[in-house]
Amino acid sequence: MDRNEPVFRDETRFVVIAGNGGNGCVSFLREKFISHGGPDGGDGGDGGSVTLEADPHENSLYRLARMVHAEAKSGQPGGSKNCFGRSGEDCHLRVPVGTQVFDAERGNFLADLAIPGQTIVVARGGRGGRGNARFATSTNQAPSTAHDGGDGERRVLRLELKLLADVGIVGLPNAGKSTLLRRLTSARPRVGQYRVCDRGPRVDPCLGAAVQA
Repeated sequence: MDRNEPVFRDETRFVVIAGNGGNGCVSFLREKFISHGGPDGGDGGDGGSVTLEADPHENSLYRLARMVHAEAKSGQPGGSKNCFGRSGEDCHLRVPVGTQVFDAERGNFLADLAIPGQTIVVARGGRGGRGNARFATSTNQAPSTAHDGGDGERRVLRLELKLLADVGIVGLPNAGKSTLLRRLTSARPRVGQYRVCDRGPRVDPCLGAAVQA
C-alpha cells in the first residue's frame, strides 16, 4: 500500500461479472438388467450473481476501489442419473449506506442504497442449461439434445458515496485553514505560500467528516 494513497474513497469504478450457467448433460441410463435405459441427463446449475448490500459498519469505498473486478462463480454442468449441477456461488459486496450505483458504460442510475440492509443485484448469473431428460416425449423417447448454460451479465459500475460534512471551515485565502486542518485531523491538504492553494474538499478518514478547506 502506498503511503500517499488516501484510505478514504467516496467514488470508485470497477467491473462486475456474473457466473455462467452450467451446460445440460446428454446421458442415457446404463445399468445391469435394464436393456433400454431412457435419457437421464441432468440440468446444469445456475451461475452466481453479484450483489451489493448497504452495510452501516462500512464508511468508505476504499476496499472496493482496490478491486479491478468482482466475479461470481459459474454453475457446474449436469450429470448422468438426472443429477443437477451445483449452482455457482454468489459474490456479495458490502458498501456504505448512502452509496449510489451507476452503470458506467450506459450512464444509467441503478440504485440508491440509502437503507441499511438494502440489496441490489448488479449482475445476474446465467441460467443453467437443460439436460436431455427434459426433452423426452412419447414420440421422441431417446433425445440427444441438451442446452448450453446462459452467459452471466457483465457490467462496469461506478459507485458514489453521498457525504454530509460534519464540520466546515470558511475563511480568506492564506488564513491558515489548511494548517488548522492538518493539526486537528489526519487529513493532509497542501499548504504553502500560494495565492489559492485549495484544490477541493479534504476528508478526515479518522473522524469520518468531509471538511471544506
